[in-house]
Amino acid sequence: MGNLYLGIDIGSTTFKAVLLNEKGQVRQALYRRTRPVDTGRVRCSGVCAKCGACNFGQLRQTVDKFLLDAGVKGLGEITCTVVTGSQIVEDTHDFLPYDFQVSEVTAHVAGARHYYPDCKAILDVGGQDSKAMVYNDKMHMWNYKMSGICAAGTGAFLDSVAIKLNVPVEEMADRANYGSDLEFSSVCAVLSATSINKFKNRFPMGDIIGGACRAQARTIMSGVGELFLNYKGDIVFQGGVAYNRAVAHYLKEITGNNIITPELHGVMGALGSACLARQFHTLRGKLDVTRGLPPPERHLESINLRAKATRKDFLGHGKEPLVWRNLFFPTEILNALGVRSLTLETYAALFARSRHKVKRAFDHAACKGFSGETCSFLRVLEGSQLPRPAFGVSTSQPCQQGERIFRDLGRNYDLSDRFFSLQTPAAGADDTLAVEHLAEEIDRAVHLMEKAMDLKLDPKRLAEACELSNEARHYSLLANDLRFNSPPLIRGAQAIYFASIFSQLWGRPELVEIQKKLFEELTQIREEIGDSVKLEDTHRLLWLHLPPFYDTSLLDYIEINRRAPIVFEEVNYIGWEPLDASDPYRSLAKKILTTGFMEPSQRVKTIVEQAPKAHFNGCILYNHGFGRCSMADSSFVKHLREELNKAEIPLLVLDGDCVDPTIDPCSTETKISAYIEALNEQRYGNIFGALKS
Repeated sequence: MGNLYLGIDIGSTTFKAVLLNEKGQVRQALYRRTRPVDTGRVRCSGVCAKCGACNFGQLRQTVDKFLLDAGVKGLGEITCTVVTGSQIVEDTHDFLPYDFQVSEVTAHVAGARHYYPDCKAILDVGGQDSKAMVYNDKMHMWNYKMSGICAAGTGAFLDSVAIKLNVPVEEMADRANYGSDLEFSSVCAVLSATSINKFKNRFPMGDIIGGACRAQARTIMSGVGELFLNYKGDIVFQGGVAYNRAVAHYLKEITGNNIITPELHGVMGALGSACLARQFHTLRGKLDVTRGLPPPERHLESINLRAKATRKDFLGHGKEPLVWRNLFFPTEILNALGVRSLTLETYAALFARSRHKVKRAFDHAACKGFSGETCSFLRVLEGSQLPRPAFGVSTSQPCQQGERIFRDLGRNYDLSDRFFSLQTPAAGADDTLAVEHLAEEIDRAVHLMEKAMDLKLDPKRLAEACELSNEARHYSLLANDLRFNSPPLIRGAQAIYFASIFSQLWGRPELVEIQKKLFEELTQIREEIGDSVKLEDTHRLLWLHLPPFYDTSLLDYIEINRRAPIVFEEVNYIGWEPLDASDPYRSLAKKILTTGFMEPSQRVKTIVEQAPKAHFNGCILYNHGFGRCSMADSSFVKHLREELNKAEIPLLVLDGDCVDPTIDPCSTETKISAYIEALNEQRYGNIFGALKS
């Protein structure tokens, strides 16, 4: 019989399987709509998988029958099995033994290349998401973009239209009027029915179907078409929606590119999985399963010191006046004044550790009119009972929504005349006018705080705070330089919570102690590693923006499961010059204008310039608020991607939320897996990982 390779793709609405022989020829293929069983049993122990009494059992029955129809007695005769799909979960292995799990993106690329080895662009549209893949000749890797959490650009939209019109999806292309001028919304798969209702009794069925199919094509492109911008050539169109020739027709009309629909377009993910099973079998035993592993999670005293200082600041009840601040107002001023600080965004992040508290805060904020369009950090603050301050300070940049919410909170807590927003221009530290303006604003803020709290800022204390800040900066730079030029020393999942640039300890001796201790611990780790791990032995990822504070599993998945260490984090980058204690306000103005995030062009420039120094071969941006956050909006992402492309460093954008666990796209792990598989192929020549030397 020879070697047999099985590829399985379990999607949100369909089950696909392909069996290849040892020559790479398709021996059997299956495309079937998913049919959940209604026995009241979701799963059982796994030992009775063939009974079909649960959904997993029925899955196994489907696979066994598929193999039997191909003349194969069972999985025992399969040489290698690779699976993919959004519905592959940990429990799947109990019922369906497989050798490797691959991302849907990589599977679809492999499937397309099986028939079109020279293809450069692929579009897959399934029931749950859309995926665009384009080969980057400069980077020698596949770039991709996946749709977000909305089903409008997926098969779910056409399904909802078909149900409303009582027309089988399979017949829509035949019944469509391709000259239809009807336009209606495809913005939401659920609400599309409302749009259909408006037309269905007033226009011919063919016109409505044609308009719906064109809306589908347009929405697909609005979700993932950015990747095809400036691309000219063939696009391989695959996935369940490719059964609809009308959508393919309109995709050609919109993009101006030739659309190729493969004969087996519906099972291309399964086909790709089978092709990868064939490749994996040839590499079995040659892969170095230990190479690329991140450093072990360590007990670091510097982390304990930082945690203790944070608890003391946020849970302590000193007699000093309390001042609210946002992440960017200089703490050297507040620490020199001798007040207690409460950094509001950090306070909200601490809430994220308690889902019960977050849920109550969101509910309360919703009752006040703050929907999910409002940043989750700010919704937590609006929905919580905050410690009453004596004064509040903020900055107008980089988060304009935050500044407005802080003003609203100020009104709620009767701070209207005891609130100051530092008007921070979108400029760099080399802009003399911006520095002078900001120095004057800092001076004004100090004057207002002195008057409101009956305090006096001692110039000597401010000079001392500047010197302490410089000392902490010194050790921070040493630690960062060591991390830039060493193998992974500490897990990114640990280091990201340092977020040193946002600390309210700048200007205090505690931060000097913490950063010095961190540098000493990293130095010791570096000596322990010695030459056992080299820089080129692992991927080196830069993490941009913040993490999801409620769960570290996302970073663990990247570093442990996918063996791609995060070697540095943007929130720990120190880019400002030493403070001049004799001219503190101008120095602090320059520091503010240099602290990442403030000016988008400067931020992009810094990231690109530092990447080769730290030997990064990839960047991950956690896109808080799905592009609504002003620190990771669409224009910033576009600019960053363009510049990183020039530097040949691939960017992965992960949509998510830093505080709200309910906003969790189901495609996140798929995006991560596809990204790292592409990095593996670029570096090692295969998607599976490094080979033994």
